[in-house]
Amino acid sequence: MMKSIKVLDKEFVPMIPAEDIANEVRRVANEINRDYEGKNPLFLAILNGSFMFAADLLREINIPCEITFVKMSSYEGVSSTGTVNEIIGLNKSIEGRDVIIVEDIVDSGVTMAHILETLEGHNPNSLEICTFFVKPENLKIDLDIRYTAMGIPNDFIIGYGLDYDGYARNLKDIWVLKS
Repeated sequence: MMKSIKVLDKEFVPMIPAEDIANEVRRVANEINRDYEGKNPLFLAILNGSFMFAADLLREINIPCEITFVKMSSYEGVSSTGTVNEIIGLNKSIEGRDVIIVEDIVDSGVTMAHILETLEGHNPNSLEICTFFVKPENLKIDLDIRYTAMGIPNDFIIGYGLDYDGYARNLKDIWVLKS
């Protein structure tokens, strides 16, 4: 792995290799396979960031399931705007369904709280959160996150679906902003 990369005007250094990411995806998928055996969950992936995690996760799921996507946004550059914008809404009925929200990262929790509030109005049977990353020290809202691949410090990261102004989502490894 390279020692650093430059994305636009920022320099990033390696943080988490792709092999560690793959191991955590398998672990989380195994937990979901166990917990939802005999059920037919609907995975609701939050775009754009979760697309890689959602794809890898679903390849490891071996129970009947479906997936759909919504697009939410609360970031601009390297900072959360604090405002959640729903860009593409829910296009599938979730009434009576066991819904697993798939997110790339739960940072402040503001976006996730908005998603949960919106989805609860559609009468699902159950709602669970599955996130690759959570930043526990940055959470502003108390969330019950059932499936977490990794907890990380409050650093700005890119790769594996996470971006800096739209760039670097395609990186296989996780990179952290150089301090």
